[in-house]
Amino acid sequence: MEPVASSQQFPRQRRPEPVLITEAEPSMAEQHAFRKKRYAITMGIRAVFIVLAASFYQVVWLMLIFAFLGTVLPWIAVIMANDRPPKKRLHVNTYDARPDRVLESRPTRVIDG
Repeated sequence: MEPVASSQQFPRQRRPEPVLITEAEPSMAEQHAFRKKRYAITMGIRAVFIVLAASFYQVVWLMLIFAFLGTVLPWIAVIMANDRPPKKRLHVNTYDARPDRVLESRPTRVIDG
């Protein structure tokens, strides 16, 4: 009698995360974490622009550019943080009649009786 193979004899390698086989969107928690990270990075860049504007006070045109960017970035950061990722474009199967497969239209005869 031959031995029967079992899963204990040939263990499968476990992956750290399951394979994603659907077109599901990231979870709300993942989306929120990504938006918070993007907001924090944008506000960090804003802080750098404000410091640069203060340090270049002698070069007026450069100071004005950095001050403008430091003023506009909070508005942009809020807009980006409140925006959700775009929806995926789905291919919708619609019937497309091919010309070689279309039935010919004939005049119908009506019989009055």
